[in-house]
Amino acid sequence: MAMTPDEFYQHALAAADSDHRLPVPDMTGWEISPFEQEGLRVTPLRPPVVPEKPRHGEDPAECDICRDRDKGVWFNERWRLGRVTGRGVPLILMLYPRDHYDLAELPDEMAAEMGLLSTRIVRHLQAVPHIARAHMYRFGDGAVHTHLWFFARPEGQAQLLGSFLPVWDDLLPEYPADLADQDAALVADALIASSGGSRSPIS
Repeated sequence: MAMTPDEFYQHALAAADSDHRLPVPDMTGWEISPFEQEGLRVTPLRPPVVPEKPRHGEDPAECDICRDRDKGVWFNERWRLGRVTGRGVPLILMLYPRDHYDLAELPDEMAAEMGLLSTRIVRHLQAVPHIARAHMYRFGDGAVHTHLWFFARPEGQAQLLGSFLPVWDDLLPEYPADLADQDAALVADALIASSGGSRSPIS
């Protein structure tokens, strides 16, 4: 059985200093890290809060993702693909079920569709000129409604390899929106060719 919240906190504090700061992790010394280790310090570890704060959309009637079910660059009856705006990497897309499902609640048929769509989105993103790799992420701590992130890594930027890409995205200046829109349209058209759907909502 997993540790209780208090047991886990005490376990972690055993490795922390008197200010409850854990050591700076080794990964900050990796070549792809956006940070220099000298002068870097970890935020103090806070005690657990139970019960946890509700995620956005615990009540489906208040879910922004549900309200936006007809916004995006690609749609079918059950899924939509949207572009995340105002970001630093060339393109970020997000796949959502159009109806309100947490990941663990997805019916098996939709879970299978999600796997196939995710693979095809990655494939189509990586076919865009000057996109070297597509990274896929699922977090789920901020909102109940399932949402998968797809980050396009720009070709040749070796520092942007791997797990720090979302951090670099936050540091980089905003990528030109017109170029991101064009590339999102390329991915949407390729997804229509491979998976059906359309560029406008399907009811």
